[in-house]
Amino acid sequence: MQPSLDSLHQILGADSLLTEADDLAQYGKDWTNQYTPSPMAIALPKTTEQVQAIVQWANEHSVSLVPSGGRTGLSGGAVANNGELVIALDKMNKIVGFESSTQQVQCQAGVITEQLQQFALDNNLYYPVDFASSGSSQIGGNIATNAGGIKVIRYGLTRDWVMSLTVVTGKGEILTLNSGLIKNATGYDLRHLFIGSEGTLGIITEATIKLTRQPTNLTVLMLAIPELDKVKELLNNFQKDIDLTAFEFFSEEAMQKVMSHHDLPRPVETEAPFYCLLEFDATSEDILEKALGCFEHGLENEYIFDGVMSQSQQQAEELWKYREYISETISSQKPYKNDIAVTPDKVSDFLQRVDAIVANEYPEFEVIWFGHIGDGNLHLNILAPDEMDYAEFTKACEKVNPLIFEVLKELGGSISAEHGVGLLKKPYLNYTRSEAEISYMKGIKAAFDPNNIMNPGKLF
Repeated sequence: MQPSLDSLHQILGADSLLTEADDLAQYGKDWTNQYTPSPMAIALPKTTEQVQAIVQWANEHSVSLVPSGGRTGLSGGAVANNGELVIALDKMNKIVGFESSTQQVQCQAGVITEQLQQFALDNNLYYPVDFASSGSSQIGGNIATNAGGIKVIRYGLTRDWVMSLTVVTGKGEILTLNSGLIKNATGYDLRHLFIGSEGTLGIITEATIKLTRQPTNLTVLMLAIPELDKVKELLNNFQKDIDLTAFEFFSEEAMQKVMSHHDLPRPVETEAPFYCLLEFDATSEDILEKALGCFEHGLENEYIFDGVMSQSQQQAEELWKYREYISETISSQKPYKNDIAVTPDKVSDFLQRVDAIVANEYPEFEVIWFGHIGDGNLHLNILAPDEMDYAEFTKACEKVNPLIFEVLKELGGSISAEHGVGLLKKPYLNYTRSEAEISYMKGIKAAFDPNNIMNPGKLF
């Protein structure tokens, strides 16, 4: 029997508890297509104390909770499909403090990623964690999934920028973790347990994020390459002379779809099976000369067919479109996505073996590859045929998953590089984590959330 919501109205106020069907549908899902949202209600707290009161109420009434940020995830981690109460952090969207001497900014979990990036720029600083959904994703969600994005090769993951957290545990206790300290050698750093926990241990309500210096002259190279076997050599050649901020790749099929959908010209004259997009901060003529030298070396040794280098910020932004527009371009075909990772030296082997699996099992399916090849993160997108029922298509893709994940396991890879496990990847966790690891992870969850109310059914 569903408990009365009267006490939640008293905690939140009438304007911060939503029960209309449209609201339930909007807040009860993320960007996955496989699940039908059916939450009990949507709570929109404004303070950490209100979040604590909600969690205490949920423990008292045995109500499951689903934390909700920007709902841009692709693994079902923010889906409420079993009568849960959604706690959406949209109203906790303020930057509450800034210390210029340490370059640290304190913000609530509902702050939009782009909002934090702009705040950094306004203060002549830089927040480098960046991805296509930065205009709608929230900092709390980024932390809960340890979001990566396009600049990991230079700047690392979200984890590398989190100095402290305020959280409400599954028990309903408020913890302040690390307090922005650079050095703190006092035992277990619980902050790092919450980073990447997918809301299964508690709810992140505030974070202190460090910023860095702005790049001065970001320059982009678009390269046409004949085969991925040469990517390792290409990457090594550039990295020995240049600090790359991004190293992306995509297939010719992806290129064609973006050009057609957005009416864009081909950026390089030579058509190739794959393209790499490299970004670096050209702070001097010496760095530009080194980049051109690496490019010429690639042409001479035939692991680069052709290329173009940006001559202005506008041209750099134009070149990025060919990579950044891929997800939006193919979204109408409801792709079945696999966000996976291997070490960069194994990318070519993995991609070729997976291509062979998909071609053998489903030769009629169209496959689009792209990803952050500099850190080994690949996005495999299998496109749904127009004439095929989507549920049937999804089942077909799920039948192939174990074959793909066996290859991943053999190569020491991960079934989820960026979007977490959620509902979608839950059945396959054992391909990346051992039984012993999973047992310890379950023990950690039980310590923070003994009644299993925090995002139950996700991860495990």
